[in-house]
Amino acid sequence: MRRRSRHHVAIRSGQVEFVKVNTDAGRWRDVYRWLLGLSWPQFAGFVSVIYVALNLFFAVFYSLDHNSIAGTPMSQWFLDCFFFSVQTLATVGYGHIYPQDVYGHIVSTVEIMTGVFLLAVMTGLIFVRFSRPVARVTFSKSIVVGPLNGKPTLMVRVGNENSHSMVEAKFRIMYTRDQELVEGGDFRYFHTLKLHFDQLTVFPAALTLRHEIDEKSPLFGATAESLETERALFFVSVVGIDPVIAAEVQTQKDYTFRDVKFGHRFVEIYTAHGGGRLTVDYGRIHETEAVG
Repeated sequence: MRRRSRHHVAIRSGQVEFVKVNTDAGRWRDVYRWLLGLSWPQFAGFVSVIYVALNLFFAVFYSLDHNSIAGTPMSQWFLDCFFFSVQTLATVGYGHIYPQDVYGHIVSTVEIMTGVFLLAVMTGLIFVRFSRPVARVTFSKSIVVGPLNGKPTLMVRVGNENSHSMVEAKFRIMYTRDQELVEGGDFRYFHTLKLHFDQLTVFPAALTLRHEIDEKSPLFGATAESLETERALFFVSVVGIDPVIAAEVQTQKDYTFRDVKFGHRFVEIYTAHGGGRLTVDYGRIHETEAVG
């Protein structure tokens, strides 16, 4: 009989957190993904803590033998052991202090090998973090439902924040809700909403994704109260190609029923100046107005 692990893993997907229990997750490979998922300040803090802790670890071993390092006064023995560890781990070797017996040479050899390995790992992580493509797409803070050409329409605004266009961009809105079963209980349904357009050859600035709420739409007859009752969620995703690095990028955002504004529309953010020149005000990309 297989023994189940009590290990649990918490995964946040937008505004929802899933806690996985009794899984085989938590392996060493996940540490690599975890490190890549840290923000730059968090990553720098983690590296600093590991670096100081590792030097303290080897300083303890050096301090066990007072003859292991030459050129260190006994009045500040442990402090000199720590800074000698810093020099050894970085393979600097200023020459003022150095190992002088077999024990010191063995510890310094192990530390140099550790330093070479640590440098290779950190260099690889930093390179991957810098070279990893980022979509840099902003989403409106809310979803609006209002009339468009006389028909009720769900709308989400997205904007490309890069200094260049995204190409072969694909857009998707998924609507998920709880629905009662005839046998009793609820079942979670997932619906892909049909958009006026779901793909663009070029995505240079900002645009509004639109889903017409007609008789065939799963949102037909939906109200703010019905969305709350069925615990509605909306997932918006953008996938495209960054032409500068020739790599696919993707990003997504989720909305709850609290983020849906009925009877609203997005304000105009484009201003034409003639000669084919348009100004796009990204500072107003989240602004909405009530429909009279």
